Amino acid sequence: MLIKILVVDDSSSDRMIIKNMFSDYSILTASDGLEAMHMLGEHEGINLMILDLNMPNMDGFQVLEALKADERFRKLRIIVLTNYDELDNEIRGLKLGAVDYIRKPIHMESLRARIDVHVELLRVQHSLEQIVEEQTFAFDRIFEEAPIGIAISHNRDPKCSDNTIVRINSEYEKITGRTKEELNNLGWANITHPDDLQEDMDNFRKLQAGEIRNYSLEKRYIKPDGAVVWVYLVVTALAPINENIINYISLIQDITSQKAVKAELIESEKKYRSITENMSDMVWQMDLNMKTTYISPSVEKLLGESPEEHMQKKLEDKFPEHALRKIQSLLLEEMENERNPQIDKNRTRTFEIEHYKADNTVVWIEMNVSYIRDENGNAVGYQGSSRDITERKLAEIALMENERREAVLLSNLPGLAYRCNCDSEWTMQFVSEGCYELTGHIPESLVNNRDLSFNDLIVPEYREALRSQWEQILSKRQPFKYEYEITTASGERKWVLEMGQGVYNDEGEVEALEGIILDISDRKEMENRLRYITEHDNWTGLYNRDYLEVVLNNDLKKRDGLNRAVISINLSKVQLLTANYGFHYTQNLIKTATGILIQYCSDNRLLFQTYENRFVFYLIDYKGKNELVEFSHIIAEALETLFVTERIGGGIGILKIDQDDDEIDVDLLLRRLLIASERAISVSERDFETCFYDAEMEASVNRERDIKKALYEISQSEQGEELYLQYQPIIDLHTDSICEFEALARIRTEELGQVSPLEFIPMAEKTKLIIPIGEKVIINAFHFLNKLKDSGYDQIGVSINVSVIQLLKPDFPCMLIELMREMQVNIRNVSIEITESVFASNYDYINDIILQLRKSGLLVYLDDFGTGYSSLAREKELKVDCLKIDKYFIDRLLDTDPNKAITSDIISMAHKHGHCTIAEGVVYEGQLQYLRENSCDRVQGYLISKPLDERDALAFIERYNTKTSAVSL
Repeated sequence: MLIKILVVDDSSSDRMIIKNMFSDYSILTASDGLEAMHMLGEHEGINLMILDLNMPNMDGFQVLEALKADERFRKLRIIVLTNYDELDNEIRGLKLGAVDYIRKPIHMESLRARIDVHVELLRVQHSLEQIVEEQTFAFDRIFEEAPIGIAISHNRDPKCSDNTIVRINSEYEKITGRTKEELNNLGWANITHPDDLQEDMDNFRKLQAGEIRNYSLEKRYIKPDGAVVWVYLVVTALAPINENIINYISLIQDITSQKAVKAELIESEKKYRSITENMSDMVWQMDLNMKTTYISPSVEKLLGESPEEHMQKKLEDKFPEHALRKIQSLLLEEMENERNPQIDKNRTRTFEIEHYKADNTVVWIEMNVSYIRDENGNAVGYQGSSRDITERKLAEIALMENERREAVLLSNLPGLAYRCNCDSEWTMQFVSEGCYELTGHIPESLVNNRDLSFNDLIVPEYREALRSQWEQILSKRQPFKYEYEITTASGERKWVLEMGQGVYNDEGEVEALEGIILDISDRKEMENRLRYITEHDNWTGLYNRDYLEVVLNNDLKKRDGLNRAVISINLSKVQLLTANYGFHYTQNLIKTATGILIQYCSDNRLLFQTYENRFVFYLIDYKGKNELVEFSHIIAEALETLFVTERIGGGIGILKIDQDDDEIDVDLLLRRLLIASERAISVSERDFETCFYDAEMEASVNRERDIKKALYEISQSEQGEELYLQYQPIIDLHTDSICEFEALARIRTEELGQVSPLEFIPMAEKTKLIIPIGEKVIINAFHFLNKLKDSGYDQIGVSINVSVIQLLKPDFPCMLIELMREMQVNIRNVSIEITESVFASNYDYINDIILQLRKSGLLVYLDDFGTGYSSLAREKELKVDCLKIDKYFIDRLLDTDPNKAITSDIISMAHKHGHCTIAEGVVYEGQLQYLRENSCDRVQGYLISKPLDERDALAFIERYNTKTSAVSL
């Protein structure tokens, strides 16, 4: 394939360079757009154009617009030339049809690579076009020689002549008996049989509307001579020509002869099925070896299997083992009877047997069996019929089983069964044998009230309630169920459960009562025990949370106007004593506290133990808020006496119940109470503080929950803008240059807005989410460090704050070093900052980790030095590189005599032990001057700069360096 390239550029040198480079192709050149259009008109076969956008006379955009409007140049591939600052021109050129762009000054190797790619694409395109031509030729042959009728048409009204058939083969004309011209003039609807037209039209309209892509049906065409031809029609939509015209292809196959044969078969099958499908019994024949030789089609209805499947089955697959033995025994008996010359040769034998269905379920059948005899009267096989008697047989079995169960039940009933009159004495007509074990009286003593009536046995306090319950049940004709107590012959009281129903005559009047009376004394005792266990705490014996929920749920519905409140006593800090004194010690403390709290219970002041270390007073009908406060103070004083020696305190939360709040539920109420008690604990470590629940407290808890949720989502997300870093510059006072930036984590979400680090960092540490979030912070900081290096600031480092949770993770040092290796970060430019609080965890262990990190080349800073857990006396033991002096000491420089400030002592001591110093929070020139005079190594703070985004941080370096250079000049 010959490749012709037209180079259009007003720069003659660029045209010459490109022409010389691509001497292996046919190269044409033009100096502007007008000449380019002239060249395209004169020279055929130009495949590729390299077009400069900025030209005189007719610029590149005008050329692109002209080419886009001319169908002749549809296949021309255009590469536009732009300058480096012309991004908008590149986009505009691509939108006008260009396939690629190259920026000036031209990088010749890049241009060569691009041109070679597009040339290869042109060659591939040419090859594909040749393949399409070959496939088109093959399609034409198949189309004409296909043994089915094929027509390709436009989407038009099928009843009108509009030359809609684009293409039709000879087989289509042969089947319909019409030429293409006739079909176009008539339209296919006019040659379709009227009975088939509606279905065809409905499907065609759906095809037009795009509801279906194809449809098929059997239909009839009417030939010119009036003859009918049956066809199998398939219609499929093709790609649309435009918005209004849809191509579709129709395939037809002549099935006239098949339809005739099918009609005959259907008629024959109807007659046969009429007989077999209406036969309820199954007719069969077997040889003397019990092999089935014939079975009627009704076997499918009876057994769910075809005759062929049934005949192929073995006997053991048809009958259960015991049923097969029974059949074999009966047939053997009949064979023995055959020896009797007087026997009736036309006799039949009927028996009931179980039979397997196709799904292996069992059906009961009644079999009528007789012999098949030859012309001499000898038995040569069996014949008979079978019918389904499963329903009757199961009813018989169920009846027998019910009778058996009734006998067993009455003999083993833990009580008595009865039939009695519905009178004042419950006069018994029948009483079962269980009467004696239940009541201590023999059944006969109660029948017809011979010695006493059943009413005499009922404990008097239940008699009226029992009668009232029966009257309600009988009026509604419902089953009766009631629990009450009776008195036995020995005077013992027993709980019984009576279940029964009324017996009515034809007029609907109560004729008698029938039922059973069961001894449930053991069950009642168990219920009472279970109720106690369910409602009480096993250790203290107080009501538990479940019972509190029941009481509150019931009382919240009363709306009686009484003041109600719950007061929670939270002793969760007692758990801290377990490690020192053991579980039993703390349990005994809780039990002692229970004894104290019980003293303050009353009818309107109930005590519950909702959790192991939490108690709740439920107050009903209190007078006002002062009463709640006074009561809480009394409780606090009593408990402080108990726990004063343990040096721990607790929290008392108070929640007034608003019964007018329709949305309140018990779970919400107790959650709010817990919030109040937890807040009270946070107020004091060793005292018992009191805290009322309010909406502000709820909002605080909800915000904490939302922040934790946001932290979790941030920790799980691969990418996101919620977590970002800002960088505060640190100045080296010896060189007056920027030596590093401190990376500061920030969170901003759409729901919460900006979240302070003072809020989210403690939560992240508490939930351990600081580990995945901290890793994201480190990665982002390393990205910034690489940007510094790429910008030429490879001597400026980044310091990263690390939590004690991260530091104590065994693989933290290895993870950090491996991450620096992967991201190609210079370890000498990385420092980590740890707060003094890490030494409260494990001083020696933390020091070992710091030493390990420092040996790898990493710098370690101790943040907020001087106000935390480490002391000045232990400073020399710290294995860190640098001390960051806490802002507290820098702020003190403003209101303290410089000669009396200890900041200079901290700097001096740090230097003596080989540590450099960084002063945080420098805001005023006076502070900076003091630090310079006392040899502080580095400073950071708002006097230098606030924390900056990445772009602003890079710009700050440029400004600061410029400013420093100007000062030095």
